[in-house]
Amino acid sequence: MKITSITPYIGDCFRTNWVFLKVETDEGVYGWGEASLEYREKTVAEAINEIALTVIGRNAGDIQSIWDDVNREVYYRGGPVYMSALGALEMALWDIKGKALEVPVYELLGGKVRDSIQCYANAWFVGARKPEEFAAKAKLAIDAGYRGLKWDPFGSAYYDLRPEVMKQAESCVAAVAEVVNERAELLIEGHGRFNVPTAVRIADMLYNYNVGWFEEPLPPGNLDALADVRRRSRIPIAAGERLYSRWDYVPFFALKAADFVQADVIHAGGIMELRRIADMAEAHYIPCCPHNPCGPVANAATLHVAAVSNNIMRLETMATDVDWRQEVAREDTSFENGTLTIPSTPGLGVDIDVEALAKYPYQPHELRHYDGTLTDIRPLGSGFIFKK
Repeated sequence: MKITSITPYIGDCFRTNWVFLKVETDEGVYGWGEASLEYREKTVAEAINEIALTVIGRNAGDIQSIWDDVNREVYYRGGPVYMSALGALEMALWDIKGKALEVPVYELLGGKVRDSIQCYANAWFVGARKPEEFAAKAKLAIDAGYRGLKWDPFGSAYYDLRPEVMKQAESCVAAVAEVVNERAELLIEGHGRFNVPTAVRIADMLYNYNVGWFEEPLPPGNLDALADVRRRSRIPIAAGERLYSRWDYVPFFALKAADFVQADVIHAGGIMELRRIADMAEAHYIPCCPHNPCGPVANAATLHVAAVSNNIMRLETMATDVDWRQEVAREDTSFENGTLTIPSTPGLGVDIDVEALAKYPYQPHELRHYDGTLTDIRPLGSGFIFKK
């Protein structure tokens, strides 16, 4: 079964754009991958086109050989652009192989160890600005069945937090903690924004609220500094979404840089690379909680890795999304008792309607992390994607 075409498709999803990849074969079997790379969607789509030049004509079943060759032949290897493009290609090849053999992808990876995975909510806070608004949104998420809530309460801060901003952030955390009342875990996102002393001050503040982790307290690029924060913090540290392969994780583990590993199936290079990182983490007795804020294909791929790894502890889930997600994507998963079920249809268990996607063409979007509009992640009134 030979690869005949590799085509990227870009579609608007409000905060950013999805980037899907379709691989077609000479036997009519096709597969879907996802390369969504926030705010660099056209760049990664062009990388897909470049990779296609060396892959078309290859046997679609030679997944590892193709991965190794593409990784070798991208001379300046690694980084978010090419690893995301390669990850999407690898997902699509697994999708093809599962469909051709009429089994879910997890069966090709050794068989599942679970039927569902515990997940926590991101994007549950749409439009909230004040502590009481976050508290009201948190109640809706808890009532919808989520048992973990993640958010960034730090406004537009960068590097440092003025005293009044620290107080506002603490008020927000306190308001959510009160309404949650131990019914869900509180997970605080830093978006890689602070310097070392500020991160330690924030961790000290969060200690009073039984927070499950403080995520990405520092900008990426200095694992020694991250390890320093972890040693000085009284709460667990989570990180890893901006590491792009198993090789990037070697110093991460050596330095004991974090308590939770958050590799991303897209940016780390695909299904097998995420599984390898989860296995590396298990050897260090560090749980893996994959970063998973993108679209439906990445979500499906991550679920298959979660299906075969006992070391994947919980999964990020975008609780809300644009109204047209269900128009664009058919997803074989459901939300039950705070978990997402593992897809059981052949391949990844997701399909993309290209004609529907074309109704929502690419739109440029800007990073919101430093302008105070972080909660504008979805249109106002957006509902939960998966309902219990």
